[in-house]
Amino acid sequence: MKRHLNDITALVFSLASGLIFGIGLILAGMANPAKVLAFLDLAGAWDPSLGLVMGGAIAVGFIAFTIAKKRHLSYLGLAIQLPTNRIIDKRLILGGLVFGIGWGLVGICPAPAFVLLGVGSMKGVIFVVTMVIGMGIYELLENCKKSDSK
Repeated sequence: MKRHLNDITALVFSLASGLIFGIGLILAGMANPAKVLAFLDLAGAWDPSLGLVMGGAIAVGFIAFTIAKKRHLSYLGLAIQLPTNRIIDKRLILGGLVFGIGWGLVGICPAPAFVLLGVGSMKGVIFVVTMVIGMGIYELLENCKKSDSK
């Protein structure tokens, strides 16, 4: 019974966190592709306001990760799983480039895409569908690579 209550509590807090994050993305303008593209347009009508949003997010994230590194369990009693890989390799660089190019072309990244999907935006639907297709292609390539190495 206690395990069931922990699961429900974790789901409620996850839902609340996601809703707060989504509302924050909307209020900050991160779910507006035109605003994002204006931030990325350094040679044109540059809008630096999203830089403040990103700076604030980095500061909050830095504090949260500093606290999390000192703990083994979350405040809900769940295991904290932090990334351990610190290697910068070709795959990481290429992935970052693909992400940046996609973000620069359409002004949408994954989290705002789900916000757009939630409000029924066709741009959000198209982005999420193509993102899932891209993730599927990645998995296929990884599975082919694993089977070739055996």
